[in-house]
Amino acid sequence: MKSSGPDRRAREAQRREPRAATAARTPKAGQTGGPFSSEDPQRMISTGPRRAKPRRDEAEENFAEVHDPEGVRLQKVLAQAGVASRRVCEALISEGRVAVDGKVIIEPGIRVQPEKVAIHVDGVRIQLSVEHQYVMFNKPAGVVTTMSDPHGRPCINDYLTEEMKAARLFHVGRLDAETEGLLLLTNDGELANRLTHPSYEVPKTYVVEVAGPVFKEVGKKLRAGIDLEDGPIAVDDYRQLGSDGRRTMIQVTLHSGRNRIVRRIFDHVGHPVLRLVRTALGEITIGDQQQGTVRPLGRLELGHLLELTSGDVPGSSGNGARHGDVGGSRPSEGGPR
Repeated sequence: MKSSGPDRRAREAQRREPRAATAARTPKAGQTGGPFSSEDPQRMISTGPRRAKPRRDEAEENFAEVHDPEGVRLQKVLAQAGVASRRVCEALISEGRVAVDGKVIIEPGIRVQPEKVAIHVDGVRIQLSVEHQYVMFNKPAGVVTTMSDPHGRPCINDYLTEEMKAARLFHVGRLDAETEGLLLLTNDGELANRLTHPSYEVPKTYVVEVAGPVFKEVGKKLRAGIDLEDGPIAVDDYRQLGSDGRRTMIQVTLHSGRNRIVRRIFDHVGHPVLRLVRTALGEITIGDQQQGTVRPLGRLELGHLLELTSGDVPGSSGNGARHGDVGGSRPSEGGPR
């Protein structure tokens, strides 16, 4: 005889995920929502604090230092880079929100050689090269992080358009087959090498599902650091998103690129991972992008990546090429999973 009434409703409630757990996951194909779903990844202008507008004499000095009579008008360069219309770009310059090689410019008539200077809008580096492609893949579980697979398993190439395949994109780092979420693809070897170089300490954020309740001491322990077989490790940030007593959703951020590091730290504290989703890389978030889809990075997103990896590669002689000058070799296959 089938049960009904309160008993059946109670069992159904137990089978449901906690509301916070549902909200924390990236959406599957055909669904929306997920962490950071209110963020607009394509927004062009930062809402953070802005640099003070320079005095007139300082502005004139800045103009003299960076102006190139043979160059292109700055507002045209910004418009071609996709920042905004030329008229809006003129307003951004007049408001002191644009810097060229670190010098704040307020005169729209300035000319620059875009391939020779670094341009920032509201502190975010603007990528001017059109030769490289940068896309975000929301990887589903069961997809191996390779461009092709001799065993016939689902792989990244199965989700790319013909145009993307022709651009010879490759993945930046990797996620294991059962880990879901954010994976960057590019044909820019220099940026990829910098993002995977351990000295840059690029932060990565994950949503982790584990069985049972998790006590506060676990978070304190992971923040303080634990010892694994390949050395000590500590998370940069830890917080619980929700629990129903049978499962707990946790968000962690760490900058380590060691193999399967997230799964190993939770194994170490006695909470094996049931499901793992990478939701952010630095300030770049997966938002409500559907699983199994690929989209180009927005200009602001790319600017954040350039800021994360600015400067010479640690350990180099210091006179290497700036990002965008020369392509680098393909990055290693390592990375957090």
